[in-house]
Amino acid sequence: MSTAEIPKQDIARARVRPRGALELLSQFEADLVKRFEEGETRELFRRCCLAVLNSGNDSDDAAALFERYADFRAEVLQSPRGVQLELFQAPARAFVDGRMVEGVKELLFAVLRDVVYFAKTLSDTDTFDLSSSAGITDAVFHALRHADVFRAPSKTNLAVCWGGHSIPRAEYDYSKLVGYELGLRGLDVCTGCGPGAMKGPMKGAAVGHAKQRNSEGRYLGFTEPGIIAAEPPNALVNCLTILPDIEKRLEAFVRAAHCIIVFPGGPGTAEEVLYLLGILMHPDNAANPLPLILTGPESSAAWFEALEALLLTAFGPGVRDYYTIIIDDPEAVARAAKDGMKAVRRARLNSGDAFYFNWTLHIPRALQLPFSPTHEAMAELRLTDDAEPHALAADLRRAFSGIVAGNVKEPGVRAVRRYGPFLIHAEARLKAPLDALLQHFVAAGRMKLKGTYTPCYRLSERGAAA
Repeated sequence: MSTAEIPKQDIARARVRPRGALELLSQFEADLVKRFEEGETRELFRRCCLAVLNSGNDSDDAAALFERYADFRAEVLQSPRGVQLELFQAPARAFVDGRMVEGVKELLFAVLRDVVYFAKTLSDTDTFDLSSSAGITDAVFHALRHADVFRAPSKTNLAVCWGGHSIPRAEYDYSKLVGYELGLRGLDVCTGCGPGAMKGPMKGAAVGHAKQRNSEGRYLGFTEPGIIAAEPPNALVNCLTILPDIEKRLEAFVRAAHCIIVFPGGPGTAEEVLYLLGILMHPDNAANPLPLILTGPESSAAWFEALEALLLTAFGPGVRDYYTIIIDDPEAVARAAKDGMKAVRRARLNSGDAFYFNWTLHIPRALQLPFSPTHEAMAELRLTDDAEPHALAADLRRAFSGIVAGNVKEPGVRAVRRYGPFLIHAEARLKAPLDALLQHFVAAGRMKLKGTYTPCYRLSERGAAA
C-alpha cells in the first residue's frame, strides 16, 4: 500500500450515533454490547470498523492496513438513550467536512450489531446448536433476519453475484452492464460487498433501478471478519451482514439467493462455485432448483475454459447440467436469471418452502463446518478419484479457501510468511487442471490487486515425494 493511496490526515477524535442499526436498545442489550466488547471480540470489532472506514481504498493488503492505522481505536459509549461510538485516529476518507458519510455510518453500526452484539447470540449454546446442521442453518437465518435482510411480503428477485475483487477493467464494465439489465427487470443484487465484480453489478443495478423509478432497490453485502479488511464494503451496499465465518457466509448466499451469477475471479470465486456445486450435486437436492449462470466478456473466455477443465476432470460431463455459461451477452444473462427465478418460485410453492430463505436445500455438514486453513489441514485434504462428487467438491473448496487465506487474510498471510507455502496434495488426474487454473489466476493478476504475487501454495502429486 503506497502512501499516495491513503489520506495523510486522520481524524483524531469523532463521536457518531447509530444509523441503520441499533438505534434503539434496551438497557439490558446495551449492557450486553458493552460487556462483550473486550478481549478477542474487541480486537475483531476494531479491525472490522477500520475496514468499513477504509471503504474505497484500492488495496487488499490487510496487514498493511492494520499497520498503517495501528493507533486507531473504536470505543462503545453507553447511555440511557442508546449507544454511540467514539473513534480515535480514524481514516479521513470516511468523513466529509468533518462529518461521517451517512452510508459509512450505516455500515459502521452494522459492524457493531454483528460482530459485538450478535457474537454473543451465536455463541449461546442454549440458543443455537452449532454442532448440528440444523442448528447452523438456524443461526444463519437469525443472522440475516437480525440484519433486516428479509422483506415481507417477500419476492423471488434476489440475484447473488460472485466474482473477483482483482479483475481487469473490461470485466468490471461487463459486470456493470449485467447489473444494469438486472436492475431494469426489478431484480435486487447481493454480493460479497467488496470491489471489482462485487461492486460492478450493484453500480449497474442502481442505474437500472433509477431508470425504472424503483426507489426500493436493495444492494446486500455478505462478508465475514477474516476477509472484510481485504475487501471493505463498497459504497453501494445498503444492507451489510457480517457472518461469523466463511462457511456461514456461503450458506447465507445460497439460502437467500433466487439465482446465482458468477463473473470471472480468482481462488475465492472458484471456492464459491465448488461450494455451490457440492450442494447442487447432492442427490437430496435434485428437486430444489437454484439457477447458476457463469458469465463474462469475450476477453475472459479463457477463464471459463480453465475452470471448466477442472470441473469436467473432477466430476465428469454431467456437471454441465448444473450451470449455464453465457459469454458477452448481459441481456441474455438477465433474462436467464429472471426465467430461472420463476422456476424457483414454482418449486417453493410446490414444496411450501419460504420465498426469502431456502430451508429445504440440503447442505452437507462437511460444507457447513468451519475450515481453518493451517498447513496441516491443507496437507490432509483428500483430492482423490474415489471421493463422492459432493465430498470432492467440499475438499476442493477448502483448498481454494486456504489459498484465499494465504493471499489476503491476515492470519493466513502471517502463517505463510512463517512456515512457507501451503502444501496441497492432489492425484495426478486432478493436479494438472488444478495447476493450470491456478497458473491462469496468477498470469491474469487475479490473486492480488497490486504488487508481484508470490504463491502461498505448492501443489504435489498425491503419493509422490513432496
